[in-house]
Formats: sequence, structure tokens, C-alpha cells
Amino acid sequence: MLYNKLIRDNIPDIIAAKGEKAIIHVADLSEYKKKLDEKLMEEVGELLAGYEMAEMADVFEVLAAIAKVNGYDLAQVEQLRQEKKGQRGGFERRIILEES
Repeated sequence: MLYNKLIRDNIPDIIAAKGEKAIIHVADLSEYKKKLDEKLMEEVGELLAGYEMAEMADVFEVLAAIAKVNGYDLAQVEQLRQEKKGQRGGFERRIILEES
């Protein structure tokens, strides 16, 4: 079966443990960034299909990889999130802007 998609690091070992063969390659930086974008879209689609916690964790994992490849520290991202929430608020009040 053809996939041509980014997979988690241990998947080739898991496939081999089942007695199957995984044909893989290591992406260069450009391909890696592209495949991370594709993976994010895939995982967000799966999250939207059912809002399961496991899918949410997958989205976080991809976001962590995107942050790292772009030179961002997750603690800094979280700090910025908190700052923006303090300045502009979160989404808890369910406010919908209809017109401005």
C-alpha cells in the first residue's frame, strides 16, 4: 500500500515487529516542513470528526514538531498564548462577532 506521508518515529519498528517491510526515506528539511503541514491537516480533520482526546494529542504532537523545526520552544509558545489570552481573552464566553 502506498502512503507517502510523514509517520511517527517508531512506526517502522512496529511494522517490522509484525513481520512486514516498511519502505521509508528520511525527508530533507523542505520536504519535512511540507509533510508536517500535510500531517497537521490530516490530524485536524480526524479531530474534527469526533473530538477524541487521542486525536487532540496527535494534533499537539504535530504542533510540537512544527514549533521545533521552526526554532520555537514550546514553553515560549505557551507563554505567548497566555499573554494573548490575558490581552485579548480566550474563547470561553462563546462570543460571535456578526458585524463591525
